[in-house]
Amino acid sequence: MTTQIAHARKLCQALSFFGLMTLAAGSAAAQQAGGASFVDNFDKIDRAFWYVSDGWNNGNHQNCTWSNKQVKINDGQLTLGFTEGKSKDRDYLCGEIQTKKRFGYGTYEARVKAATGSGLNSAFFTYIGPADKQKHDEIDFEVLGKNTGQVQLNQYIQAKGGNEKLVSVGGKADDGFNDYAFVWEKDRLRYYLNGKLVQEVTDPSKIPTAQQKIFFSLWGTDKLSDWMGRFSYAGPTTLTVDRVAFTALGDKCQFPESIACTLN
Repeated sequence: MTTQIAHARKLCQALSFFGLMTLAAGSAAAQQAGGASFVDNFDKIDRAFWYVSDGWNNGNHQNCTWSNKQVKINDGQLTLGFTEGKSKDRDYLCGEIQTKKRFGYGTYEARVKAATGSGLNSAFFTYIGPADKQKHDEIDFEVLGKNTGQVQLNQYIQAKGGNEKLVSVGGKADDGFNDYAFVWEKDRLRYYLNGKLVQEVTDPSKIPTAQQKIFFSLWGTDKLSDWMGRFSYAGPTTLTVDRVAFTALGDKCQFPESIACTLN
């Protein structure tokens, strides 16, 4: 009888351990379930899907205030503006848009024309952080106004960055549209520029894990001149987005030019 009880206890412990492991695996899967695949060609701004930043800034490094008046649709394209305009303690207005949902592993793609002007940052990125009661994870494409012939790649993992890489655009990012994409997987992060692989990250310590929101933003600075260039306002300018898409891992590609169509 004692032997039977011992066996029963071992079985219960094994089942309990298995249950905990299954729960943990399920929790990890839930963390990466994220939003569903989508394509947005910006015939309109879907307010149920997108949140438009308005009435604040991200800190004293930013010389403009987010304004919903700087987020517009023109001829089937999203435009984010940067212009003179007094708001609180700032002399400029700028535009930002972000998804309300969070997204996990998959292919992220955007067709973007950057803004013109030293001291400006034209960005397509994913982000989650303290505002959402999460640690800071981020994956970036940023065109810095001091040199629009390059785009900067970067990622943050639990608020740790330092993974910058500058890639030549092969022209000027503010002269026309370029296709920016990254494929985010658990063990690999790949960046693409105009269909060409330009960076591959396989170090797990440099790959974010938390679901993130998708952002587009245009902003300026008077303080970060070493990074973005000396700010010099030369009139209103815009970042323009022709299309954005997310394709979850395992889903079919959604348009012929998609990087997701070529993945193996």
